[in-house]
Amino acid sequence: MLLRLRISLPDRPGALGQVTRALGTIGADIHQVTVLGREGGRAVDDFTVAWPVSADGPEAERNEPVCAHVRDRLSGLPGVSVEGVWITRAVPGAAPGYDLLRYVVAEPVRAYATLVDALPDLVGADWAVTVATGPGGRPARWSRLVHRSVRAPAEFSPAGEVPPRAVVSSDGDVRLLCVPVQDAGLCLVVGRRQGAEFHPAELDCVMRLVEVVAMLAPAGEATTVG
Repeated sequence: MLLRLRISLPDRPGALGQVTRALGTIGADIHQVTVLGREGGRAVDDFTVAWPVSADGPEAERNEPVCAHVRDRLSGLPGVSVEGVWITRAVPGAAPGYDLLRYVVAEPVRAYATLVDALPDLVGADWAVTVATGPGGRPARWSRLVHRSVRAPAEFSPAGEVPPRAVVSSDGDVRLLCVPVQDAGLCLVVGRRQGAEFHPAELDCVMRLVEVVAMLAPAGEATTVG
């Protein structure tokens, strides 16, 4: 089982080493470390680790005791703050962003459907959808689901208006990342039920991918998928 850990730690020599030693002590095998940002003398890193538990399917995704155990063991380290621990399907060392763009180039008529299918694994989320934002006029209103990933909710109708720009927010205990695609009359929404809030680096990554996909998608593609 793969876990993703988001950890804030002092940006100084030795701080990363104490985290990796602690992970080794509890039996986690580190597969990848990604630096999300540095600011104010602290760094925020994402660790992808293999946890020695055989678990598949929905029950594994709700395996809160495992995540809580890892969080508790790391939270006692001096200066270390655990922002989130959650199960991930992202494959360390893979390049899903490049794969996504390759598929979009090969079949641009399915550009947004391909984007929605790929994004959950790309940013360690649970699901993604695009929602039609209704005809013309501002502020835009949420309308109907147009595309949805395999594990996305059958309905998604949050309160309020479609955000005019890319934002991270929450709906109850679900973390959300929203990117309007105004030319297509859509808003992309990515949801994460466990773990940390979406980081600005993740928002920036998704915004850049959406920009490229929107350039490749033919006019009217958003209305061709129900």
